[in-house]
Amino acid sequence: MKRTALLHAELSHAIATLGHGDMLVIGDVGLPIPPGPRRIDLALTPGIPAVADVLRVVLDEMQVEKAVIATEAVERNGGQLPAWCGLPMQPSAVPHEDFKRLTQQARVMVRTGECTPYANVILVAGVTF
Repeated sequence: MKRTALLHAELSHAIATLGHGDMLVIGDVGLPIPPGPRRIDLALTPGIPAVADVLRVVLDEMQVEKAVIATEAVERNGGQLPAWCGLPMQPSAVPHEDFKRLTQQARVMVRTGECTPYANVILVAGVTF
């Protein structure tokens, strides 16, 4: 799954060990992290790092087959994808409560310093061939 050298060792290892269909979540500081998924906390201060920054780097590292965001993220942006999204494909949108339930099945949850409500994305690992 991994394509290049990422500086953050724990995140790099997590991406390298993802299998087809495994989920990696990138979330804001307010997204609850359920017991079970591996937690990687990147938050330094409010807003740093931003979801967009982490997402950009992860997308360079990971083959993504599908993405999921909360419908509330789209609704808060006038029906458009949020500016932080930057996804190479159209994500599926589910209600926030369903999104939180999906996170329970994730292999990895990455917590950023993002303070924008609903700035969360689930990435489903694809394969490189």
